[in-house]
Amino acid sequence: MSTTPLDDFLRAIPKVELHCHLFGTVRQATFEALNARAGSPLAAEEIQGFYTRGEKPVGVLRVLRALDAELVRTPDDLHQLTYEYLQDAASHNVRHAEFFWNPTGTVHESGIGYAAAQDAVVQAIRDARKDLGIAGRLIAAIDREASPEAAVEMVDWVLAHRAEEEVIGIGIDYREVDRPPEMFLQAYRRAREGGLKTTAHAGEFGMPWTNVRTAVELLQVDRIDHGYTVVDQPDFARQCAERGLIFTVVPTNSYYLRTLPPERWALDHPIRKMPGLGLRIHPNTDDPTLHKVTPTQAWAMMVRDFGFGIDDLRGFMLNGLDGAWIDESQRRDWRTQWSAEFDALRARFSL
Repeated sequence: MSTTPLDDFLRAIPKVELHCHLFGTVRQATFEALNARAGSPLAAEEIQGFYTRGEKPVGVLRVLRALDAELVRTPDDLHQLTYEYLQDAASHNVRHAEFFWNPTGTVHESGIGYAAAQDAVVQAIRDARKDLGIAGRLIAAIDREASPEAAVEMVDWVLAHRAEEEVIGIGIDYREVDRPPEMFLQAYRRAREGGLKTTAHAGEFGMPWTNVRTAVELLQVDRIDHGYTVVDQPDFARQCAERGLIFTVVPTNSYYLRTLPPERWALDHPIRKMPGLGLRIHPNTDDPTLHKVTPTQAWAMMVRDFGFGIDDLRGFMLNGLDGAWIDESQRRDWRTQWSAEFDALRARFSL
Protein backbone atom coordinates (compact mmCIF):
# COMPACT_ATOMS: atom_id res chain seq x y z
CA MET A 1 0.00 0.00 0.00
CA SER A 2 1.43 3.37 -1.00
CA THR A 3 1.83 6.03 1.65
CA THR A 4 2.15 9.80 1.66
CA PRO A 5 4.76 11.86 3.52
CA LEU A 6 2.05 12.61 6.09
CA ASP A 7 1.41 8.89 6.64
CA ASP A 8 5.13 8.20 7.00
CA PHE A 9 5.49 11.10 9.42
CA LEU A 10 2.54 9.98 11.53
CA ARG A 11 3.82 6.44 11.73
CA ALA A 12 7.24 7.65 12.82
CA ILE A 13 6.24 10.09 15.56
CA PRO A 14 6.48 8.74 19.12
CA LYS A 15 3.09 7.95 20.62
CA VAL A 16 1.30 6.92 23.75
CA GLU A 17 -2.00 5.10 23.58
CA LEU A 18 -4.34 5.64 26.51
CA HIS A 19 -7.66 4.27 25.29
CA CYS A 20 -7.66 0.77 23.86
CA HIS A 21 -9.57 -2.38 24.85
CA LEU A 22 -7.61 -5.62 24.92
CA PHE A 23 -10.41 -7.71 23.43
CA GLY A 24 -10.92 -5.12 20.72
CA THR A 25 -7.36 -5.70 19.51
CA VAL A 26 -7.74 -9.39 18.65
CA ARG A 27 -6.32 -10.29 15.26
CA GLN A 28 -8.73 -12.02 12.91
CA ALA A 29 -6.49 -15.08 12.60
CA THR A 30 -6.32 -15.36 16.38
CA PHE A 31 -10.08 -14.99 16.71
CA GLU A 32 -10.62 -17.71 14.09
CA ALA A 33 -8.16 -20.03 15.85
CA LEU A 34 -9.88 -19.56 19.22
CA ASN A 35 -13.24 -20.14 17.60
CA ALA A 36 -12.02 -23.35 15.92
CA ARG A 37 -10.61 -24.64 19.22
CA ALA A 38 -14.00 -24.04 20.85
CA GLY A 39 -15.79 -26.08 18.19
CA SER A 40 -16.75 -23.11 15.99
CA PRO A 41 -19.63 -21.66 18.04
CA LEU A 42 -19.52 -18.60 15.76
CA ALA A 43 -20.09 -18.98 12.04
CA ALA A 44 -17.30 -17.95 9.69
CA GLU A 45 -19.62 -15.37 8.12
CA GLU A 46 -20.26 -13.77 11.51
CA ILE A 47 -16.55 -13.52 12.26
CA GLN A 48 -15.90 -11.98 8.85
CA GLY A 49 -18.65 -9.48 9.61
CA PHE A 50 -16.87 -8.43 12.77
CA TYR A 51 -13.84 -7.46 10.71
CA THR A 52 -15.78 -5.62 8.00
CA ARG A 53 -16.48 -2.01 8.87
CA GLY A 54 -18.97 -0.46 6.47
CA GLU A 55 -20.32 3.07 6.23
CA LYS A 56 -22.72 2.42 9.11
CA PRO A 57 -20.65 0.10 11.32
CA VAL A 58 -22.19 -2.22 13.86
CA GLY A 59 -20.88 -2.13 17.40
CA VAL A 60 -18.20 -4.46 18.69
CA LEU A 61 -19.89 -5.58 21.90
CA ARG A 62 -20.85 -8.95 20.43
CA VAL A 63 -17.19 -9.71 19.77
CA LEU A 64 -16.12 -8.73 23.26
CA ARG A 65 -18.86 -10.81 24.88
CA ALA A 66 -18.14 -13.81 22.65
CA LEU A 67 -14.51 -13.83 23.73
CA ASP A 68 -15.48 -13.99 27.40
CA ALA A 69 -18.39 -16.38 27.03
CA GLU A 70 -17.06 -18.81 24.46
CA LEU A 71 -13.46 -18.41 23.33
CA VAL A 72 -10.97 -17.27 25.99
CA ARG A 73 -10.38 -20.20 28.30
CA THR A 74 -6.78 -20.19 29.58
CA PRO A 75 -4.27 -17.68 30.93
CA ASP A 76 -2.17 -18.39 27.84
CA ASP A 77 -4.98 -16.96 25.70
CA LEU A 78 -4.75 -13.68 27.60
CA HIS A 79 -0.97 -13.67 27.26
CA GLN A 80 -1.30 -14.14 23.49
CA LEU A 81 -3.89 -11.37 23.08
CA THR A 82 -1.82 -8.95 25.16
CA TYR A 83 1.48 -9.66 23.46
CA GLU A 84 -0.05 -9.43 19.97
CA TYR A 85 -1.67 -6.09 20.79
CA LEU A 86 1.58 -4.62 22.09
CA GLN A 87 3.42 -6.01 19.08
CA ASP A 88 0.96 -4.34 16.71
CA ALA A 89 1.07 -1.06 18.63
CA ALA A 90 4.87 -1.02 18.72
CA SER A 91 4.95 -1.36 14.93
CA HIS A 92 3.35 2.12 14.82
CA ASN A 93 5.88 3.55 17.29
CA VAL A 94 3.54 3.46 20.26
CA ARG A 95 6.04 3.49 23.09
CA HIS A 96 3.67 3.48 26.06
CA ALA A 97 0.24 1.82 26.00
CA GLU A 98 -2.38 1.90 28.74
CA PHE A 99 -5.10 -0.57 27.83
CA PHE A 100 -8.35 -1.86 29.29
CA TRP A 101 -9.30 -5.38 30.33
CA ASN A 102 -12.61 -6.39 31.95
CA PRO A 103 -11.83 -8.89 34.74
CA THR A 104 -15.49 -9.51 35.64
CA GLY A 105 -16.20 -11.27 32.36
CA THR A 106 -12.95 -13.20 32.42
CA VAL A 107 -13.56 -14.54 35.92
CA HIS A 108 -17.29 -15.20 35.74
CA GLU A 109 -17.67 -16.12 32.07
CA SER A 110 -14.31 -17.49 30.96
CA GLY A 111 -13.74 -19.24 34.28
CA ILE A 112 -10.17 -18.02 34.77
CA GLY A 113 -9.32 -16.87 38.29
CA TYR A 114 -8.35 -13.23 38.64
CA ALA A 115 -4.82 -13.83 39.92
CA ALA A 116 -3.95 -16.24 37.10
CA ALA A 117 -5.51 -13.96 34.49
CA GLN A 118 -3.68 -10.87 35.71
CA ASP A 119 -0.41 -12.76 35.94
CA ALA A 120 -0.73 -13.77 32.28
CA VAL A 121 -1.39 -10.20 31.13
CA VAL A 122 1.43 -8.81 33.26
CA GLN A 123 3.86 -11.42 31.94
CA ALA A 124 2.95 -10.47 28.38
CA ILE A 125 3.58 -6.81 29.24
CA ARG A 126 7.02 -7.72 30.56
CA ASP A 127 7.78 -9.93 27.57
CA ALA A 128 6.78 -7.17 25.14
CA ARG A 129 8.93 -4.62 26.92
CA LYS A 130 11.93 -6.95 26.73
CA ASP A 131 11.34 -7.97 23.11
CA LEU A 132 9.87 -4.81 21.60
CA GLY A 133 10.77 -1.90 23.88
CA ILE A 134 7.14 -0.90 24.44
CA ALA A 135 5.88 -0.09 27.95
CA GLY A 136 2.46 -1.61 28.64
CA ARG A 137 0.16 -0.76 31.53
CA LEU A 138 -3.11 -2.45 32.45
CA ILE A 139 -6.33 -0.66 33.40
CA ALA A 140 -8.85 -3.00 35.01
CA ALA A 141 -12.23 -1.89 33.71
CA ILE A 142 -15.60 -2.09 35.41
CA ASP A 143 -18.25 -3.80 33.32
CA ARG A 144 -21.02 -1.23 33.63
CA GLU A 145 -23.58 -3.76 32.38
CA ALA A 146 -22.89 -5.80 35.53
CA SER A 147 -23.93 -4.74 39.04
CA PRO A 148 -22.33 -2.09 41.25
CA GLU A 149 -21.48 -4.93 43.65
CA ALA A 150 -19.56 -6.70 40.87
CA ALA A 151 -17.60 -3.48 40.30
CA VAL A 152 -16.57 -3.35 43.97
CA GLU A 153 -15.64 -7.02 43.81
CA MET A 154 -13.43 -6.33 40.80
CA VAL A 155 -11.64 -3.43 42.51
CA ASP A 156 -11.02 -5.66 45.53
CA TRP A 157 -9.39 -8.26 43.23
CA VAL A 158 -7.06 -5.62 41.82
CA LEU A 159 -6.06 -4.31 45.24
CA ALA A 160 -5.54 -7.81 46.65
CA HIS A 161 -3.27 -8.87 43.77
CA ARG A 162 -1.69 -5.52 42.94
CA ALA A 163 1.13 -5.54 40.45
CA GLU A 164 2.02 -1.93 41.15
CA GLU A 165 4.19 -1.25 38.13
CA GLU A 166 1.94 -2.81 35.49
CA VAL A 167 -1.61 -2.46 36.93
CA ILE A 168 -2.11 1.24 37.39
CA GLY A 169 -5.79 2.03 37.62
CA ILE A 170 -9.40 1.31 36.85
CA GLY A 171 -11.85 2.45 34.20
CA ILE A 172 -15.42 1.73 33.24
CA ASP A 173 -16.78 0.75 29.85
CA TYR A 174 -19.45 -1.11 27.88
CA ARG A 175 -22.83 0.48 27.23
CA GLU A 176 -23.38 3.76 28.99
CA VAL A 177 -27.10 3.83 28.16
CA ASP A 178 -29.11 3.53 31.41
CA ARG A 179 -25.89 2.88 33.36
CA PRO A 180 -24.83 6.32 34.63
CA PRO A 181 -21.48 6.71 36.36
CA GLU A 182 -22.93 7.40 39.79
CA MET A 183 -24.01 3.75 40.03
CA PHE A 184 -20.37 2.85 40.57
CA LEU A 185 -19.35 5.49 43.10
CA GLN A 186 -18.41 2.96 45.78
CA ALA A 187 -16.04 1.12 43.46
CA TYR A 188 -14.33 4.37 42.47
CA ARG A 189 -13.96 5.46 46.08
CA ARG A 190 -12.37 2.15 46.96
CA ALA A 191 -9.99 2.38 44.01
CA ARG A 192 -8.86 5.89 44.92
CA GLU A 193 -8.39 4.91 48.56
CA GLY A 194 -6.26 2.00 47.38
CA GLY A 195 -3.98 4.29 45.38
CA LEU A 196 -5.28 3.45 41.91
CA LYS A 197 -5.64 5.99 39.12
CA THR A 198 -9.13 6.35 37.64
CA THR A 199 -10.76 7.10 34.32
CA ALA A 200 -14.25 6.55 32.92
CA HIS A 201 -16.08 6.27 29.62
CA ALA A 202 -18.64 9.08 29.75
CA GLY A 203 -20.53 11.14 27.22
CA GLU A 204 -20.32 8.31 24.68
CA PHE A 205 -23.30 6.91 22.70
CA GLY A 206 -24.82 10.40 22.74
CA MET A 207 -25.37 10.18 26.49
CA PRO A 208 -25.85 13.53 28.27
CA TRP A 209 -22.99 15.82 29.20
CA THR A 210 -24.04 15.45 32.84
CA ASN A 211 -22.46 11.99 32.80
CA VAL A 212 -19.12 13.68 32.15
CA ARG A 213 -19.74 16.07 35.02
CA THR A 214 -20.61 13.18 37.33
CA ALA A 215 -17.43 11.33 36.38
CA VAL A 216 -15.32 14.43 37.00
CA GLU A 217 -16.97 15.81 40.13
CA LEU A 218 -18.40 12.75 41.88
CA LEU A 219 -16.12 9.92 40.77
CA GLN A 220 -13.16 12.34 40.70
CA VAL A 221 -11.52 10.69 37.71
CA ASP A 222 -8.05 11.59 36.54
CA ARG A 223 -9.08 11.69 32.87
CA ILE A 224 -12.13 11.10 30.64
CA ASP A 225 -12.57 8.56 27.86
CA HIS A 226 -14.67 9.88 24.94
CA GLY A 227 -16.54 12.72 26.70
CA TYR A 228 -17.96 14.10 23.45
CA THR A 229 -21.22 15.50 24.76
CA VAL A 230 -19.31 17.90 26.99
CA VAL A 231 -19.51 20.24 23.97
CA ASP A 232 -23.25 20.57 24.68
CA GLN A 233 -22.45 22.58 27.81
CA PRO A 234 -19.66 25.07 27.00
CA ASP A 235 -19.51 26.48 30.52
CA PHE A 236 -18.70 23.07 31.97
CA ALA A 237 -16.33 22.35 29.08
CA ARG A 238 -14.39 25.45 30.06
CA GLN A 239 -14.19 24.19 33.65
CA CYS A 240 -12.70 20.93 32.34
CA ALA A 241 -10.26 22.97 30.29
CA GLU A 242 -9.21 24.97 33.35
CA ARG A 243 -8.56 21.71 35.21
CA GLY A 244 -6.32 20.56 32.35
CA LEU A 245 -8.34 17.37 32.10
CA ILE A 246 -7.30 15.08 29.25
CA PHE A 247 -10.00 13.58 27.01
CA THR A 248 -9.01 10.39 25.20
CA VAL A 249 -10.99 10.61 21.96
CA VAL A 250 -11.61 8.02 19.25
CA PRO A 251 -11.86 9.21 15.63
CA THR A 252 -13.54 5.92 14.60
CA ASN A 253 -16.21 6.01 17.31
CA SER A 254 -19.15 4.03 15.94
CA TYR A 255 -21.95 6.19 17.35
CA TYR A 256 -21.24 9.22 15.20
CA LEU A 257 -20.48 7.16 12.11
CA ARG A 258 -23.92 5.58 12.50
CA THR A 259 -25.95 8.64 13.42
CA LEU A 260 -24.49 11.55 11.44
CA PRO A 261 -25.03 11.87 7.66
CA PRO A 262 -21.87 10.91 5.72
CA GLU A 263 -21.57 14.39 4.24
CA ARG A 264 -21.77 16.00 7.71
CA TRP A 265 -19.97 13.40 9.82
CA ALA A 266 -16.53 15.02 9.97
CA LEU A 267 -17.94 18.56 10.10
CA ASP A 268 -20.37 17.95 12.97
CA HIS A 269 -18.32 15.49 15.01
CA PRO A 270 -17.64 16.74 18.55
CA ILE A 271 -13.93 15.97 18.22
CA ARG A 272 -13.68 18.86 15.77
CA LYS A 273 -15.23 21.23 18.33
CA MET A 274 -13.48 20.18 21.52
CA PRO A 275 -10.15 22.05 21.20
CA GLY A 276 -12.04 25.24 20.37
CA LEU A 277 -13.51 25.04 23.87
CA GLY A 278 -10.02 24.74 25.33
CA LEU A 279 -10.30 20.99 25.91
CA ARG A 280 -7.16 18.89 25.79
CA ILE A 281 -7.71 15.86 23.58
CA HIS A 282 -5.61 12.88 22.54
CA PRO A 283 -6.51 10.47 19.69
CA ASN A 284 -6.70 6.70 20.25
CA THR A 285 -7.75 3.49 18.50
CA ASP A 286 -10.27 2.08 21.04
CA ASP A 287 -10.85 -1.32 19.32
CA PRO A 288 -8.27 -1.21 16.54
CA THR A 289 -8.76 -4.48 14.71
CA LEU A 290 -12.54 -4.25 14.92
CA HIS A 291 -12.57 -0.58 13.93
CA LYS A 292 -10.06 -1.39 11.16
CA VAL A 293 -7.76 1.35 12.33
CA THR A 294 -4.12 1.60 13.37
CA PRO A 295 -2.55 4.23 15.62
CA THR A 296 -1.11 5.87 12.50
CA GLN A 297 -4.53 5.98 10.84
CA ALA A 298 -6.19 7.39 13.96
CA TRP A 299 -3.74 10.29 13.93
CA ALA A 300 -4.22 10.73 10.18
CA MET A 301 -7.97 11.08 10.69
CA MET A 302 -7.33 14.04 12.97
CA VAL A 303 -5.84 15.82 9.95
CA ARG A 304 -7.86 14.48 7.03
CA ASP A 305 -11.28 14.28 8.65
CA PHE A 306 -11.22 16.90 11.39
CA GLY A 307 -8.94 19.51 9.84
CA PHE A 308 -6.24 19.76 12.49
CA GLY A 309 -2.75 20.90 11.55
CA ILE A 310 0.72 19.65 12.41
CA ASP A 311 1.02 22.13 15.29
CA ASP A 312 -2.22 20.71 16.71
CA LEU A 313 -0.82 17.18 16.48
CA ARG A 314 2.25 18.23 18.42
CA GLY A 315 -0.07 19.51 21.15
CA PHE A 316 -2.08 16.26 21.10
CA MET A 317 1.15 14.28 21.53
CA LEU A 318 2.03 16.33 24.61
CA ASN A 319 -1.52 15.99 25.91
CA GLY A 320 -1.03 12.23 25.77
CA LEU A 321 2.13 12.48 27.82
CA ASP A 322 0.41 14.71 30.36
CA GLY A 323 -2.52 12.31 30.56
CA ALA A 324 -0.38 9.18 30.86
CA TRP A 325 -0.02 7.56 34.24
CA ILE A 326 3.75 7.79 34.43
CA ASP A 327 6.03 9.37 36.99
CA GLU A 328 6.89 13.03 36.67
CA SER A 329 10.55 12.54 35.82
CA GLN A 330 9.60 10.22 32.97
CA ARG A 331 7.04 12.74 31.78
CA ARG A 332 9.57 15.58 31.76
CA ASP A 333 12.15 13.51 29.91
CA TRP A 334 9.69 12.30 27.29
CA ARG A 335 8.23 15.75 26.74
CA THR A 336 11.71 17.06 25.93
CA GLN A 337 12.82 14.06 23.87
CA TRP A 338 9.58 13.55 21.96
CA SER A 339 9.20 17.24 21.14
CA ALA A 340 12.65 17.27 19.61
CA GLU A 341 11.95 14.05 17.73
CA PHE A 342 8.61 15.38 16.45
CA ASP A 343 10.24 18.58 15.21
CA ALA A 344 13.06 16.69 13.48
CA LEU A 345 10.60 14.40 11.73
CA ARG A 346 8.49 17.36 10.67
CA ALA A 347 11.53 18.95 9.06
CA ARG A 348 12.54 15.68 7.45
CA PHE A 349 9.15 15.20 5.82
CA SER A 350 8.77 18.93 5.00
CA LEU A 351 5.42 19.24 6.79
